[in-house]
Amino acid sequence: MANATKFERLNGFPREAINLANWRTRPYSFWAFRNVAEMVRSARIRTATPAPLPPVAENPGLLARAAVAGGSETIAELLTRSEADSFLLSRNGDLVCEWHAPGVDRGDPHLVFSISKSITALTAGILQDQGILDPSTPVGDLVPEAANSAYADATVQHLLDMRVSLDFDESYLSELDYARYRRAMSWNPPFGKGDDEAMLSFLCSLKKAAGPHGTDHNYLSPNSDMLGIVLERVTGERFPDLCARLLWQPLGASADAFITVDPEGAPRTAGGVSCRPHDLLALGQMLIDGGTANGKQIVSPRWIEDMQGNGDEGVWARGSQASFLKTGRYRNNWYQVGGGSNAFLAAGIHGQFCYCDPDTATVIVCTSSQNEPQTDALDQGLLSLFAKLSSET
Repeated sequence: MANATKFERLNGFPREAINLANWRTRPYSFWAFRNVAEMVRSARIRTATPAPLPPVAENPGLLARAAVAGGSETIAELLTRSEADSFLLSRNGDLVCEWHAPGVDRGDPHLVFSISKSITALTAGILQDQGILDPSTPVGDLVPEAANSAYADATVQHLLDMRVSLDFDESYLSELDYARYRRAMSWNPPFGKGDDEAMLSFLCSLKKAAGPHGTDHNYLSPNSDMLGIVLERVTGERFPDLCARLLWQPLGASADAFITVDPEGAPRTAGGVSCRPHDLLALGQMLIDGGTANGKQIVSPRWIEDMQGNGDEGVWARGSQASFLKTGRYRNNWYQVGGGSNAFLAAGIHGQFCYCDPDTATVIVCTSSQNEPQTDALDQGLLSLFAKLSSET
């Protein structure tokens, strides 16, 4: 009851006011994004080494700097205006700045939305290097239920690069395709009694769009949920256990992560992971360090080089996200900044970022509970801040 009392004092409404119809909107999202397992059934991605967090890296001087050169708004003010919940910055593996919104416990897990795609891709990359997963394999060969869907002749690499020809509308506030999708993953309330479509049946109902696979970059989240099912089929292991064994435990994560699952236990690998921001920072650092952490090679240098170097700028420029990064690329569910920068990042709606700059050994994590799924001005402001901070010494 102590937590409930604290919650009511901070937010001015009782826990029972939050439900599946409103949990992704302010003010409810401020609490819900840090307590997703209370909203949607979830599985644990277990760590082997639960640990206390490092001392808080207070850096009021950095937070008081101008967010934009010559501007009057400070970094702290930009984070507040962006409805950020937590902000961490490390350089050369050392935590140099940590900020949390009032009411946020630094040990809280936070829903990272589509950063989940990037975590899933890392798991896929490890399996590829182990010879268990061939990314050129058609999805239909691995998931027979998909034989009559768009995925039948799409390859695993098409899933990873968002180059599947798929008749689906990625409009987050839509009452059509996306609402049905969210009901299937148990993120939205059902329409009524008997509305019990699960994730796999939903995915296998999706049809091919005009044109072949592999041509354009078309960011569609169902691709990454299908990827999670593919990983379970090739290993015979539940994704939460697989990710824990291959990634979370070798990383030395400080706490368990969580992933939402549908009524049949299918994992929401496109957007359902919640974890501590500090563990997301460690994941970024692992990639900066060539795929190693705690003296262990977790992700191969080959995979990192492929992710960093083999995205196609022309495909990106013609694709559905070209305005997000003007000179960007996309490969293996990670974004590359491009334009002369070697920085890469994972990102999710409502303001989630893991930004990695190998040239300056900088990692930045920002988790948020923005009211709108996408606000271009806020995204661009934060991306500009990350690039500025990465270049500063």
